[in-house]
Amino acid sequence: MKNSYKIESVDFCMLDYKCPYLKDRKTRMYYKFIPNASKELCSLLIARGWRRFGYSYFHPICKDCNECKSLRIDVRNFKYSRSQKRTIKRNSDTYIAIQKPSVSYSHIELYNKFHQYKSKKDDWPYHKIDIQSYYEEFVQGAYDYGKEVLYFKDKKLIGVDLIDIVDDGISSIYFFYDPDYSHLSLGVYSLLVQIDLAKKMGLKWIYLGYWVEGCKSFAYKTNFKPYQLLDGFPPLDKEPEWK
Repeated sequence: MKNSYKIESVDFCMLDYKCPYLKDRKTRMYYKFIPNASKELCSLLIARGWRRFGYSYFHPICKDCNECKSLRIDVRNFKYSRSQKRTIKRNSDTYIAIQKPSVSYSHIELYNKFHQYKSKKDDWPYHKIDIQSYYEEFVQGAYDYGKEVLYFKDKKLIGVDLIDIVDDGISSIYFFYDPDYSHLSLGVYSLLVQIDLAKKMGLKWIYLGYWVEGCKSFAYKTNFKPYQLLDGFPPLDKEPEWK
C-alpha cells in the first residue's frame, strides 16, 4: 500500500567525517528536522531505516558505500539462548522503571562516565555532554511515544535506555550504563526487557538501528534471532522490503 504522507521538515546533511564503524572510510548523514512528528510519521520513518535523536531523523548517505543495513528482531518468534537466560537471572534484583524521557544530574553523570569508559576501552571519541545537549538529543521530540527505561541497583541509577514505542514495534534509540556493573551484561538485558515489553504490548519488532558486517560494535545484534535486514532507505510511498 502506497503512502502519500507529506513531511514538513528542514532537510540538511553533515560534512563527511570519519566513519565510526569502518576504518579508513568517511560517512555522511542526511537529516530531516521535524519538530512535530506524529507517532504515525515516526513509525513510517523507523520502518524505512531512519533513526531519531530529538527532533532530528537521520540515515547515512555515504558515497560508494552501502554497508549500513537496518536490523529488526522478530519478537513473536524470538527464542532465548542459554546465555540470555543467564543474563535475566543475573538481573533478578535489578529494579526497572519506564517513564517519559527526563534529564537529571544522575543522567549526565552516568552518560559521561559511560563514554569515558568506552573511550578507553573501544577508542570512542569522548565529548562531555551537558544538560542542554542531553535534553535536545534525548528528551525533546519524544512526545507520547518516546520513553526511557531506567535501571536501578540498590536505589542507584545504573542504566538508561531510550526507546520509541511505534505502531508495530519498539525502536532502540540509545542505551548507556555504569561500567562498574559491566558484569550484569546490561546492554543485553536491556534488549531482553524491550522484547518482553513488546510481547506484552502485542508488537512485532524491535528496531535495532544499523548493522555493519565485520563491525565489532554491532556483532551482538545478530545474537537476537530471528531477525530481518533492510537494504537502503525507501521513500514513504514505497513499502520497505525487510528480508
